[in-house]
Order: sequence, then C-alpha cells, then structure tokens
Amino acid sequence: MEILMQGEHLESLIAEIFPQVGGDFSVEEVTEDGIRLRLLVAEKHLRPGGTVSGPSIFALADCAMYLAVMSRIGPEALSVTTNCSIDFMRKPEAGRDLFCEVRLLKLGRSLAVGDCLIFSEGTESPVARASLTYSIPPRR
Repeated sequence: MEILMQGEHLESLIAEIFPQVGGDFSVEEVTEDGIRLRLLVAEKHLRPGGTVSGPSIFALADCAMYLAVMSRIGPEALSVTTNCSIDFMRKPEAGRDLFCEVRLLKLGRSLAVGDCLIFSEGTESPVARASLTYSIPPRR
C-alpha cells in the first residue's frame, strides 16, 4: 500500500478535522504496514484507580486506524468507523503515554480493516488490542 500522507500532514489533518482532540495525539511513525500513534496522556484521560480510561484507549485505537487509512487514501474526512472490537488486557499506568501500532490488513475501495496493539510506555506487553473496520466514501 502506497503511503500518501506522512506524520506532520496527518497531525495537521487531525487538528483541522477534530480540533477537540488534535493535541492529544502525536504520529510517531508511518510504517510499511500502518502507523504508530502516541496518546499524550493527561489528567483528562485518567479514571479512578490510577489508570487510563477505557474511552481514552478506544479513542487512541480509533484515531490511529483513521490516520492509518488517511495515510494511504489521502484526506478523505468522511471515512467512518463501522465496527470495533476491543480487548482490555492489562492496566496501563497513569502518567505514561500510550502507543497504538496499527497494521492495515485490507484496504479496499469501500472498506479498510486493521488490527491495533496498544502499549503503555516502557512496557513490552500490550495493554489492549482492537480490531476496526472503516467505511471509505466513494471517490468522485
């Protein structure tokens, strides 16, 4: 899959389209298979018990998949999540950023499918894994 957009362009895109969360993420790398995205964990991402909240972890997986798709098809802002399944496996520590590694499994004309592994900074075992499907709007 050809890479059409790199990190700085993807960060600009997310800041423009979703300014409410644009500052939460940093594109670490656009890879041959997908993307690596960092969630800059802040107080607003935490829940009681000293951990990152499930909705924040979901947002990381969803945004990473969105940007992985954009990196291959260009700025198609109307691409949307059609399915997500997420497994929370370990408690991520508060105060550590999270990383999502997306591997695009299929990129067709109308659907994209990808797997995500989410890691807490400084750990080797994933804290969550997700499988997402995105709908890609018809091109004009």
